[in-house]
Amino acid sequence: LPAESGPAGGHRAGDGSLLASLRPGELDDLRARVPGLVDVWPLSPLQEGMLFHATSHDRGPDVYTSRRMLALDGPLDTDRLRASWQTLLDRHEVLRAGFHRRESGETVQVIARDVALPWREADLSHLPEDTAREELARLARAERAERFDLAAAPLLRLLLVRLGADRYRQIITAHHTLIDGWSMSVLFAELAEVYAADGDGRALPAPASYREYLAWLERQDRDAAREAWRAELADTAEPTLVAPEDRVSTPVLPEPVSFEFTEELTRGVTELARTHGVTVNTVIQAAWALVLARLVGRTDVVFGTTVAGRPADLPGAESAVGPFINTLPVRVGLVPEQPVAELLAGLRDRQVAQMGRQFTGLQEIRRLAGPGAVFDTLVVYENLPRTARDTASPAIRPVGEPTDMGHFPLALIVVPDERLRGHLVHRPDAVGRSRARELVSWLTRVLERMTADPASPVGRVGVLDTAERALVLDTWNPPATAEPDVPAPELFARAAAAVPGAVAVEDGRRSLTYRELSAETRRLAHHLAGAGVGPETRVGVIADRSAELVTALLAISLAGGVYVPMDPATPGRLRLMLDDVAPPVLLCT
Repeated sequence: LPAESGPAGGHRAGDGSLLASLRPGELDDLRARVPGLVDVWPLSPLQEGMLFHATSHDRGPDVYTSRRMLALDGPLDTDRLRASWQTLLDRHEVLRAGFHRRESGETVQVIARDVALPWREADLSHLPEDTAREELARLARAERAERFDLAAAPLLRLLLVRLGADRYRQIITAHHTLIDGWSMSVLFAELAEVYAADGDGRALPAPASYREYLAWLERQDRDAAREAWRAELADTAEPTLVAPEDRVSTPVLPEPVSFEFTEELTRGVTELARTHGVTVNTVIQAAWALVLARLVGRTDVVFGTTVAGRPADLPGAESAVGPFINTLPVRVGLVPEQPVAELLAGLRDRQVAQMGRQFTGLQEIRRLAGPGAVFDTLVVYENLPRTARDTASPAIRPVGEPTDMGHFPLALIVVPDERLRGHLVHRPDAVGRSRARELVSWLTRVLERMTADPASPVGRVGVLDTAERALVLDTWNPPATAEPDVPAPELFARAAAAVPGAVAVEDGRRSLTYRELSAETRRLAHHLAGAGVGPETRVGVIADRSAELVTALLAISLAGGVYVPMDPATPGRLRLMLDDVAPPVLLCT
């Protein structure tokens, strides 16, 4: 399409392009911003959601910046590699997109004809190996932390790092609004083919355009999908949250806790899936539902899952480049008496029912279903297509774990391999590293118990091992004795005197020793007494699970009052409690 063509430009309504709907003046404005404009597309529901989160905070890291790393081992022609990447940029329209606002306020993606490839090189070959490795890691972190200008195509940049003779690493940083993990695998495979052809991509089959997927979306029955999602999430009145929403309002770099299951457990999970006619992904989701239920203290839980989103009835979808993935809610109602096998079958049946409505955007689902569709944990089964062959020279292969940033406090990524492996990505401001490791242990135990006896009731699939169970039952909750009834403040004072420097309480943000906790408790108790708190005075406490909550409960007891804990995550119940209890004093964090 020539850049100077008229508004219709050969496009028609329903073909995924917006050119036909643009007024001449509006088109001229976009051309002024994007020289060489060739097309204008609407956003997919996924892109709308990602842009919302990516632009909510203009400082700090962009939660949808993704980083991959390639190892290139063998003789390398760097000019040829650069030309090969430029060929891919020219080949796939979506890689030349930037985001702009129309006069109406609608955000669109504008495709440019020619876009220069952002390319940098660094030579670390003169450094000792350990120093070079550290510098490579620093460069990778810096790439991930640098934000994209979402209006300036391409939302992709490349850094080629020379480590030694015939040893290179390439850091690929991209924005998830235009490239998903599957697309990266497609690009890596094409890169090997184009490099082998001396940078010429003409031998590759013509690619499917992401615009064809946008046109496919326009043909779907969105009303039917909305009704199906509304029914799926009916009667879920409360969000399923592991961290208070205000604690994760600012984007931070997540941290992974990596794991690898044993061969025995991998075989067990695979056999469990095969025997009961489900996928390994379904088994992982069921296990996470059990972990999440223990974590939030509920039997009806909702978490997110990422689907590939590539329609089977769209020709070329599997080899297309673009953000096809979608994040969707998974609701699991746990019945203690239900056998594990039935839980798996029910989850499978719900997944099958969702197949025709996986295109619905998460923001829209939340508008339809209300707070019950709100969740903050994600499960990803990363079954991506195979990437480039490593028999060529140089061998081109992905290395390390993908570094995708997201806004969820917890994201479980499982990768199928000879041994199932993956990582639990956690926001350190919401879930501490020790807690994340504990959750990986919980997941492992749940899977071990599910595979050991699929006929066992769901309610008997615990997360604690034998030693932890004994600690809870025998050490923390020993049989009742005839010891004198000692008030809690006095018991705490004894502990503080005995081990003042020991850690008394910790959450994801800070920890307090007994000495520090005692000092904070006394200060708050003094303020409470000044506010009229005395024997039997009811004090409402609106706080999440934190060090502040422990301080408040101890201080109220020390002042002689009666504490009434209230959950800030359940506003409906909170209003009822306030009306019923009517505490004269209220503590809030």
